[in-house]
Amino acid sequence: MKKTKMLKKNYEFSRVFSKGKHYSGRTISAFILDNNEKSNYLGLAISVKSGHAYQRNRVKRLIKENYRLLEEKMKVGYSIVFLWKKTEDISKADFYQIKKDILQIYDKAKIIIEK
Repeated sequence: MKKTKMLKKNYEFSRVFSKGKHYSGRTISAFILDNNEKSNYLGLAISVKSGHAYQRNRVKRLIKENYRLLEEKMKVGYSIVFLWKKTEDISKADFYQIKKDILQIYDKAKIIIEK
């Protein structure tokens, strides 16, 4: 099982935002950067303007769970920051829509392992 590390520091996020490539789904978007390491790094950035803390935390849990389920199909060596789109209603966050968006983003970024 692959172990993903979390991005925590501001400079780590800034590096991915400035040098990474942007991909977008319906409810979430992502910045993906090749990090030349043997593990992936995951970051979650959900604006305070999106909603209350319990809503933002729920979205983070949904994204993390989808990431965990799809982790085995991913290539290694990437830093990924997922963002919730502020234009989308956070109270209607859906597990399956997030999964669809993540798969679409992975497909566009070509970081899914073909079997």
